[in-house]
Amino acid sequence: MDTLRHIKPATLEQAFDLRPVSDTIIEMLPGDYTYISAPGNVRIHSDSLQTQIEYAHKPFIEANTQEVHLQHLKNECIIPVFSKDNEKTISHQEFIEISQNCIANIFPNHSITEPEIRVSHQIKGRTPGAIYKNVKDLLDHEKTIYYERMAFIVKIPAITDIINGNELSLTIGGVRAYNQENLYNKKTFEKFKFFVGFQNKVCCNLCVWSDGFVDDLKVSSYEELQSKLFQVLNNYNAEKHLSEMKQFADYSLTEHQFAQLLGRTRLYQHLPKKEKLKIPLLQFTDGHINTITKDYYEDESFRRDNYGDINLWNLYNLFTQANKSSYIDTFLDRNLNAFDFTKGILQSLNVNSDYHWFLS
Repeated sequence: MDTLRHIKPATLEQAFDLRPVSDTIIEMLPGDYTYISAPGNVRIHSDSLQTQIEYAHKPFIEANTQEVHLQHLKNECIIPVFSKDNEKTISHQEFIEISQNCIANIFPNHSITEPEIRVSHQIKGRTPGAIYKNVKDLLDHEKTIYYERMAFIVKIPAITDIINGNELSLTIGGVRAYNQENLYNKKTFEKFKFFVGFQNKVCCNLCVWSDGFVDDLKVSSYEELQSKLFQVLNNYNAEKHLSEMKQFADYSLTEHQFAQLLGRTRLYQHLPKKEKLKIPLLQFTDGHINTITKDYYEDESFRRDNYGDINLWNLYNLFTQANKSSYIDTFLDRNLNAFDFTKGILQSLNVNSDYHWFLS
């Protein structure tokens, strides 16, 4: 986006020492927005990385998605409307641009990557002049498309930390799914999902935390969307998030405990409703559990050790990696569930928590 600043990154020790933005107000598009200053007094203490490692690029979500560029959304896709009053929706590209401007405002001294955008469920149409043409005879300018579901992330490469030998980078993103809107009615509140967390550079898995994620962000205007995005960014405590994830590496499951966990996760899917309500939520399906089981033996980065044990950091990444096969509209919710589930398993190793059922 034209308004993003590309300034030499600060050192890691300065990463979250966020200073007030200068007197120059960053241009906010689309529309004119009220300037909101960045927060302060947030800091991460970590050892700086001595060498830059090149990682293979992998998509942050796979399933039935495809990667597109922002210009494709802006120039080649139509914008859905609410059919009863013809009011336009906040489009995918506008959501991305407003997010980019908020991020640039909060992190004025950092370089921000171009958005990585994944879309699914293409909705096709045609212009009125082509109404009687056969599909094979349609010209490009007579075809219309938009995507029902969209997810994006942007990264701040200078803000990193290491957990269990894996480099993490601060990552911010969101999800928009038109299937969660009633486009056949009049315009009302529109729904978005937005998060700030980290991405594991080894596998490109996202690490989403409850205090950095809003799964039902309802807005009625650009200004309200911008304001709520600022709230999420300002309330995120990166140091606490990292601290909780680092604990995962200090605890392990034996092969027997892991096998017990897998068996319980399969039983969970078929529990009677009354019994299931007494057990913490697990949003992963049998398909995800199959992937986790396979990767326990085969994944180069997160598989079991020579004794069959697996630490909870690796277990967490097996869950987030399996989650890449989820649809866009459930992806972030399951990612958060992976964190909560792993944290619950850690607690059950220390005390008799509600998650003890999965290991009993």
